[in-house]
Formats: sequence, structure tokens, C-alpha cells
Amino acid sequence: MAGNMKKKTERVAEKREKRPYAVAKYVRVSPYKVRTVLDLIRGKSVAEAQAILAHSVNGGAEPAKKVLMSAVANAEHNNGMDRGDLYVAACYADGGTMLKRMQPVSKGRGHAILKRTSHITIILDVKKGEI
Repeated sequence: MAGNMKKKTERVAEKREKRPYAVAKYVRVSPYKVRTVLDLIRGKSVAEAQAILAHSVNGGAEPAKKVLMSAVANAEHNNGMDRGDLYVAACYADGGTMLKRMQPVSKGRGHAILKRTSHITIILDVKKGEI
């Protein structure tokens, strides 16, 4: 029994993401709003992505910027990477749980309102040297 558990933990460790990343869960912004901002920063350097998010007026820009800065801090602290060498390798926003509310309408009926949440993930990587 213990041998199988050791093998399983080894398999999980092999599949684990090696690149620095950060995740923010249950952010009270619709994933549709966050995805438009994440499309702007995908593949950009950290400095450029930070500037884009700082000047974006989209509602998902502020939480995305916080996740980006958290991923950069994770890379510097945990992996000893330099901030200037990092770029946004992958970023995505998945839908989280929805808060369900009711809007009263005529004749005693009610329409459902879904207040959406997001799980924002940003994965960084080191730039490859240009030859």
C-alpha cells in the first residue's frame, strides 16, 4: 500500500508545473471581462504587461495585475529568477462559482441574476536567448 502511495506522489510531482505561476480564486469579476485583458498581455514581457494592465480601464485589469505581480514575486523569491528575464508564457481565466440572485418582475415572477466569479492563472517563463 505504501509503495503505491510513493509512486503516486512521484507521478504527481513529475506532472506539477515547474514554471513560476500565481492563481487568484473566486475573484468577483466575470471571466469574460478578465479574458479580454489577459489576451492583451499573453506573450509580453513582465514590464510591458504591467504597463498594459496599469493603463487598462477594463474591470478585470486590476485583479489580473495583482496576480501578475504575485507570479513575479513567486519567481524571484522561490526560484531566484530575475524580473527582467520573465515573460507571460500562459494566462487564462476560468469560471468560478456563481452567486445566484433574483430580480423581481411583474406578476410575482422573478428572473435569475448570475453574479459570476473567476479563477485567474498567470504562468511566467524565462525568455530564450536570441541568436
